[in-house]
Amino acid sequence: MKRKTCAYVLAALGAGVFTCAHATDGYFSIGYGMKASGRGGAAQGFTEDAFGGANNPASIVWVGNRVDVGAMLFDPERGASRSGSAGAFGPMDPGRDFNQSSDSTRFVIPEFAISHAVSSDIAVGVSVYGNGGLNTNYASNGVNGFCPQGPGTYNALCGEGRLGVNLSQGLIAPTFAWRIDSRQSIGIAPVLGVQVFKSYGLQAFAGSSSAPGNLTNNGADTSYGYGARIGYMLRPNEQWSIGASYASRVYMSRLTHYEGLFAEGGKFDIPSNWSIGVAYKPISALTIGLDFERINYSDIPSVHNPSTNRMPLGSSGAPGFGWSSISVYKLGVEFAASEQLTWRVGFNHGDDPITSRDVTFNILAPGVVQDHFTGGLTYQLSAHSEITGMYMHAFAHSVSGASLVFGGTEQIHMYQNAYGVAYAHKF
Repeated sequence: MKRKTCAYVLAALGAGVFTCAHATDGYFSIGYGMKASGRGGAAQGFTEDAFGGANNPASIVWVGNRVDVGAMLFDPERGASRSGSAGAFGPMDPGRDFNQSSDSTRFVIPEFAISHAVSSDIAVGVSVYGNGGLNTNYASNGVNGFCPQGPGTYNALCGEGRLGVNLSQGLIAPTFAWRIDSRQSIGIAPVLGVQVFKSYGLQAFAGSSSAPGNLTNNGADTSYGYGARIGYMLRPNEQWSIGASYASRVYMSRLTHYEGLFAEGGKFDIPSNWSIGVAYKPISALTIGLDFERINYSDIPSVHNPSTNRMPLGSSGAPGFGWSSISVYKLGVEFAASEQLTWRVGFNHGDDPITSRDVTFNILAPGVVQDHFTGGLTYQLSAHSEITGMYMHAFAHSVSGASLVFGGTEQIHMYQNAYGVAYAHKF
């Protein structure tokens, strides 16, 4: 058993840490584990899988011994446009209008978790998961007109070559949980973070950077960090389960290759967040879950600083993406149709972190979707194994605003689909 467990962990660390970039609740995933994802992300009051390190560390003491391995095919459709830019740089200016969709629309996102009961009151485990990310990839010929450097063919932000960013974040959360008594448990999960970032096509902003040589087209840069998640769970009776968790800021090392882009010389920490939720069983076959989550994007200057800031890019008060902290509401329903088959449906609504003021910078990061519909099922293959599937659709949403630099009005938009499958083995 020990050899098999080590093999599972090593496989997950190799495949799961550098998860592909995606965005749902801002740039956080709506949920961790395929079961939670099928419930719109509702997870705080549930004890059905080993993803306590990503959701609520206190939950794994109720789970038993199991391994969960899954992957999601994520398909975000995002794009941007600019109209009415003619004449912004003078009466003979033909403008910089464009309308493009981002390439790179399909990503495979793996996930892994394991829990093990050390005793009747103590459990340990590990979760390996992606905390979100940002990705855009626009063609090099977005603008055929007049940019500050003269007439020609440029990308949508008047740079050369393709335009975009890619941020991938992976988290490893070793987890410890203790059952205080027959109704309560607590848990803690130290969080180890790794992220990979690159940008390209931002040459037009070199004059506004404190370190223009470390702004764009420097390949992939990697940073590492640490934080922690704590959790509490109360199960007062057969019908109710209540959970709450708090995740600290994950303090990441600087992205030195891009110290001329992000505030504070390349700092891009992962924001703190907290959740509270309940699961209620009105009848034995039906469970209703409701979670509230707060994601504190305002903690992070490179994410939160208004794009209208006048300081050079990369400085302490540099322009950022202008993202606000958001509240997220997650509603999920499970119905056990038989001993083998359980159905799920969910809805997830989050605030839009982006306002019209910051549309120009967020051409690179159009994380504007708010409403998500989810569904899923679990089928018991045997007493010791099961398979889970899920589907998510994030409804189209857009934000428009005046261009900060290039004249006219800009719009960013996105919708998403995702398909996931996971296998679990109980031992």
